[in-house]
Amino acid sequence: MQRLLKQFYKSEDGAVTVDWVILTAAIVGLASVAYVTIEGNTNTLSTAIGGAIGGQNDF
Repeated sequence: MQRLLKQFYKSEDGAVTVDWVILTAAIVGLASVAYVTIEGNTNTLSTAIGGAIGGQNDF
C-alpha cells in the first residue's frame, strides 16, 4: 500500500492535465477579449462609414 501511495505521489500525469486545462482556459479567455474588442470597433467603424456614405450628395 505504501508503495502504491509513493508511486501515486510521484506520478505527474495529473499535473500535466491541469496545466493543459489552465492553458486552454487562458487561450479561450484571450480569444473572448479579442472578439469583444474587434466586434465593438467594427460596429463603430461601420456606423462611421455608413454616415459618410449617407452624407454624400448625388449629382
